[in-house]
Order: sequence, then structure tokens, then C-alpha cells
Amino acid sequence: MARDLALALKNVPLRAPAPLFERTRPPRGILNSQIGFMRALGALACVFVVVLPFIDASRYTMSIATSALIYVMLSMGLNVVVGYAGLLDLGYIAFFAVGAYISGILTTTLGWPMWAALPATILACMLAGIIIGAPTLRLRSDYLAIVTLGFGEIIRITANNLDVTGGPSGIHGIPTWTFGGWSFDDGFTLGGIQFPPYVVFYYFVALIVVTVGVIGAGRLAKGKMGRAWKAVRDDEDAAEAMGINTYIAKISAYVIGAVWAGLAGQLMATHLSAISPNSFQFLYSVLILMAVVLGGMGSTPGVIIGALFVSLTPELLRDFAEWRYLIFGIMLIIVMLFRPAGLWPATAVLPWLKKKGRAEAPDFMEEPAEPSVMESASGLPAEMAEEGEGR
Repeated sequence: MARDLALALKNVPLRAPAPLFERTRPPRGILNSQIGFMRALGALACVFVVVLPFIDASRYTMSIATSALIYVMLSMGLNVVVGYAGLLDLGYIAFFAVGAYISGILTTTLGWPMWAALPATILACMLAGIIIGAPTLRLRSDYLAIVTLGFGEIIRITANNLDVTGGPSGIHGIPTWTFGGWSFDDGFTLGGIQFPPYVVFYYFVALIVVTVGVIGAGRLAKGKMGRAWKAVRDDEDAAEAMGINTYIAKISAYVIGAVWAGLAGQLMATHLSAISPNSFQFLYSVLILMAVVLGGMGSTPGVIIGALFVSLTPELLRDFAEWRYLIFGIMLIIVMLFRPAGLWPATAVLPWLKKKGRAEAPDFMEEPAEPSVMESASGLPAEMAEEGEGR
């Protein structure tokens, strides 16, 4: 009897138990889903960027908008380092300087076109990230912040004392982007509308920021590497105990952040056509870090909002003359008092999508019949089980 029952149980296929109740599907739509609303908001932002020159195409507006987009690029790179990996970097402006000076030297001294200097800028920033990050990323918290601050000042002082970087005068006459026989200085006409050079460069910067800065950093954060960064940020010891190579994770975040800053530095050098060591002071590292913290560390929309707030607010307050920075500081204090996690933190939920209480599970307190217990235990029909017991 026992042998027959064991043989019968051996040949019965195992089946997963059916769920007790059906799981509700995630909501969809713009107003019913967080993801849908964010995608719609991002699409509206892209439309606004495209339409802005048709609203106001003055040189001042385009210059401020281009600088704001470059700030967004910088903030997205620092968000990888600080927001995702949890590495407090106070010398992030050093990579911004490396990208600007490498592109400036190659295009003015060696006569390279700007597009040819782009791969060299990326490689130089990766090398700088490894050189600076390799010895420093074994440190944590305050010690890491102090060392990165020192490296940022070393890069600025070195550029101030080298002949190839122009010394205190910097590099002047940095050319714009050229493709074949056409350059941004020529502008172009589309649909009977003449687009001047500064408007064309604004579009170019917007294209790079949207594709590389925002989409690239967001996709990296959702992948395997991004999960490793967040694990290191939350608890480095626990992440290492779970098998994550924390040193590789940190240095990869540092190198990627350096590449983002280098691209922004090359765009800024082309935008201003001149750079000097005074353009890379410690204050700018603080402003970029302020944009990340103010917007919400680890949040892509929050970092964009923070970068726009930090870059545009002083310009909007220009009518207050010498009082504008005082007003700007007061605004920062008010924001941090009422929104300590940032204007749009990574855990933000739209007000009309606040999580409600869990739905109560159906009542399964009824006593099951004895045959069904035997059936669930053996996987056999109740009649077969009873026949086995009779034998």
C-alpha cells in the first residue's frame, strides 16, 4: 500500500496553488498614474523648450536659457554621484573645468573641430575621474567631501599656473560647432524664419541635455548598476555583505558623473567662447550641489527643477539690484524649511494619487472539507486517497 501510494505521488505533477484573490492591475492614464503624469509633464517641457525661441528669441533670453540647460546637465551628473551613489562631492566643478579646458586647447591650439574634440573630452574626463576617484573613494562621508574639495581646488590652481591653459587669462576665441562647410555661426532658415546663431546653439544644447543628460542618467538609475548605487547609498556595509563590489560601484558612478560634467564644460566653453580659472571656483560646486539637494536627491524631475531654480532665480531677481542675492538666500531657506526632502523628492507621490489603505482580503475562515485537505496534501483525488488507506 505504501509503495503504491508513493508511486502514485511520484507521478503526480506539481501544481502551484491558485491565488486567493485576483491582484488589481496598476492604473494607467495621465491623471491616474504617476508614470503617465510624469511622461506627460516631460513631453510638455520638451514642447516648451522647442517653442521658447518663437516666444522670445532675444539674445539675452537665449543666453540665459542655454546656461540653465547646461546647469541641468551638470546637476544630472552630480545627481548620479550624490543622489544615486550617496558620495558627497564638493569638487565636482573640477570635471567641468577639465571638459572646458580640453576642448578649448584642442580647438584653439591644435585647430581641431569641436565635434572631433568631443571623444577626447570624454576620455579625458573618464581618466580624471579614475585618477581622482581611485584614491579618494575608499573614504566616506566628511572625509570624502574634504578630499574632493581639495582636488577641485588643485585643478583650478593648476589651470591658473600652466601656459597651455593660458594662465590667469584663460583661453579665448574658442570656436563654435562646425559640420562640413556649415557652422552654428551661419544660422539657418526654416519655413521662412531666420534662426540666428545663438538660437541654433540653444537647440543643440537642449538636444544634448534631453538625450544624454536626462534620459541617460534616468535609464542608468533603473538598471543593475543603478540598483548597486542605491544599495551603496543606503548601507555600504550591507551592500558589500550581499556581494556588491562597492568600490567598483562608487568609481563607476564617479566616472559617469565626470563624463556628464565634461560634456557640460565643453558646451559652456563653446557658449562663452572664452574660459578662465575664475569660471571654476568652489562657489559653483556649491551651487550645483545646492540644485541637487534643493530639488530632491535621486529624483530626475526634482534635480531639473532645482537646477532651473538655482540658475534662473538670480536672473529673475535682477531688478532688485544688490538685494537679489539676499532675497535668493531667503527663498532657499524657506524652501528647505518647508520642503526638507526637496521640491520633488524621489519618493514624491502626486496629491491625488496618495496611497489608500490596503484592500481587505476576502474571508477564508470557512473550515475546508476533509477530502480537500487530503487532495491538497497529496495532489490525488479524495477517492484514490481513501482507497489507499483501505489497503
